[in-house]
Amino acid sequence: MNPIYASRRRNDIIIRGLCMGAALFGVTWLALILFTLFYNGLSGISLAVFTQDTPPPGSTEGGLRNAIIGSIIMTVIGVGIGAPLGLFAGTYLAEYGKHDKLTSVIRFINDILLSAPSIIIGLFIYGAIVVPMGGFSAFAGCLALAVIVIPVVVRTTEDMLGLVPNPLREAASALGLPRSLVIRRIAYRAARSGLITGVLLATARIAGETAPLLFTALSNQFFSLNLTKTMANLPVTINNFVQSPYAYWKELAWSGALLITLTVLALNIGARILGAERTSK
Repeated sequence: MNPIYASRRRNDIIIRGLCMGAALFGVTWLALILFTLFYNGLSGISLAVFTQDTPPPGSTEGGLRNAIIGSIIMTVIGVGIGAPLGLFAGTYLAEYGKHDKLTSVIRFINDILLSAPSIIIGLFIYGAIVVPMGGFSAFAGCLALAVIVIPVVVRTTEDMLGLVPNPLREAASALGLPRSLVIRRIAYRAARSGLITGVLLATARIAGETAPLLFTALSNQFFSLNLTKTMANLPVTINNFVQSPYAYWKELAWSGALLITLTVLALNIGARILGAERTSK
């Protein structure tokens, strides 16, 4: 065998083995985390978790209904505020401002926001909203989550619209459609699955965020729909229950962590499916 070929083959086997080892190392830890969550969380899953509010200290009866509903409300409002803003900003970057100097500045700021620790965003909203309002509120928590959503949607919107072939836009413009209609009826439709994927990924990103809610929405033990007051939510409730000395609270914390994990997994799987459908078309 040619010595050069043998050396390259040996190097290829070594690199392939290292890559497989690294992949197995990461997957093993993921499997261990999921196994631990299922092992500790499934035992606490019951109808009471979804129908009863969080229990008082020392009680062995209760659930996570108020925390689940509070998390859903704040996540939906956060996505409802952040996703449209991110969509519009991403559209500007991809369609209107491709060659503007402002575009590079916006993209740079967006990249900083995308990688910024969520606790920094929580501190910013705390200083900008919580302190002037004189107290914690679910509305402040929604704004903190919206700030996290915006850069994710901006990036995916810009990338997805950038993949739409220009001949589609040119053909629509040749028919006399104004640019706004070309974007709405041609570009958005062509990139629809990608845009939805971006929103799903942003939702998965904020579904389990704890740090920004500690500085904004905080939490409570009661059922409340008032956005101007503190509101129960799963991440902060889990954080509080894990640190408690009560066994039942810790059991509920495991169940809540499992619910969040399953939600995030479902959103990521849905995003993958939509992305695969777009690739196959």
